[in-house]
Order: sequence, then structure tokens, then C-alpha cells
Amino acid sequence: MPELPEVETTRQGIAPHILGQSIAGLVVRRHQLRWPVSSDLPEKLCGQSILDVTRRGKYILIRLESGTLIVHLGMSGSLRVTAPELPPKKHDHVDIVFGNGVCLRFHDPRRFGCLLWTESDPRAHPLLAHLGPEPQDSSFSGNYLHAMARQRKTPVKSFIMDSHLVVGVGNIYANEALFRAALNPKRAAGNISRQRYERLAATIREVLDAAITQGGTTLRDFVNESGRPGYFRQSLRVYGRQGLPCLACGAPIRHVRLGQRSTFYCPRCQH
Repeated sequence: MPELPEVETTRQGIAPHILGQSIAGLVVRRHQLRWPVSSDLPEKLCGQSILDVTRRGKYILIRLESGTLIVHLGMSGSLRVTAPELPPKKHDHVDIVFGNGVCLRFHDPRRFGCLLWTESDPRAHPLLAHLGPEPQDSSFSGNYLHAMARQRKTPVKSFIMDSHLVVGVGNIYANEALFRAALNPKRAAGNISRQRYERLAATIREVLDAAITQGGTTLRDFVNESGRPGYFRQSLRVYGRQGLPCLACGAPIRHVRLGQRSTFYCPRCQH
């Protein structure tokens, strides 16, 4: 699933091509995504200009003159900048065509993504209203994590993956941040000191920033707006390395399931 770095990579990639541009047409080949694409969406969007392209969690917010298009890439989706005359592939469900000849193409094989229109504040939308802070926000800190974790028995890995507490810490990045913070992912969230949470907050930011710089992590089928993969996979220290020696101490990396998610850690470095 595209996580925060992949979504931010997409946002940064599409923004220069569409900012200030007017929508000339909308082609909807398949309405049935996670939620149906509104049949009157072409009528609402055509003729409007793009004022801003932002992100909240894993949602891309494309702000127009009279509202905002909320885009989620689902499990395997992508937004690609292409020429409108390029023949669509099997899972190219929506084209947004701009007056400058650019086509923003929504590709989603599993159809778990969405394109939703709102004329209200998008951050008050039910999908976004209850999200936690962004890891790069000043409100996200070790003090915040320590306060939120008080008396919680849930594993710390599950704790930092809760989008109501902090957004964007997907499975891959949770594994990597916990390794850098030397924290065992199975450790109870309420049994970690404020000082260690300060380190964890810093490593979460470090890992996400590095992943954004390198264009995300391609493990299956994520590609950016130009169809290119991300390269953070080459920097992974524990994820997917079951049985291989730890890059820090040489101990074999272990694999367990936490919250039905694959979890990788070094039993010697992480405690």
C-alpha cells in the first residue's frame, strides 16, 4: 500500500504539472472504486483551476475554486502524469485532462482508492477529521507519544501505526524507525520512558524524510507520477530481512506477526 512517503512523492511530482491549470475534461471509465465516483463530478470540475495540491496523511487534496478533490491511492493505486492521447491500460479508471495538454491518470488495480469531492473544509471530512498529527508537525514529539502511551499495553509498533495518534507510520516505516530507536516492537507502549520516546519521534521523522527524498519504497507495485519506482528499499535495515544478519551487530533478524502485520527486528539491538 502506498504510505505517507509514496503519497508525498506523488504530490510533489504532480503539483508542478497541474498548479494553476484549468480542467478541460474528466473521463471516468469506472465509477465503482472504494466509494463510487460521483456521476456529476465531470460537470463540477470542468472549467475550474487548480489552486493548491496538499496532503493530509495518505490523502492528496487537490483544491479547486469551489471545492477540493480528495484522492486516496488505496492498496495499489497511482496518479501518473501522461499525455491524454496515450491509450489507457486495463486499470486506468479516471483521467483528469488539463488545458495545457497534461493528463493526470488514476490507476488502481484493486479499486480500493477513491476520488471524492467536497465543497466544505476537507480536513473536516469524516475520512480526515480524526487523524492524528503529521510526523513533521511541531505537535508531534516524544512528550506527545509518552503522554498518549500512558498505561497502554498495546505493542509499541501497533501504537505508532495508529493513524488516530500519528499519521503515515506504515508497516515498513514502523519497523525501520523502531530499529533505529533500538526499541523492541513487542514492548508495551506504556512501558517506555519519555527519553526513549524522544528518540523514537526523531527516528520516525528521519525514516519518513529519507523515504520521501528517495521517492518511497517499492516492494510490489508502487510507482511515482512518472511511472518510476522508489528507492528507499535499498536502505531498509530490518524489513524483509528475516534470518539475515543485523547490519549493526550480526545477529539474525527475527520475524513475528503483530496485529496481523509482518514485524522484523534485531533481538540484540532492540530491547
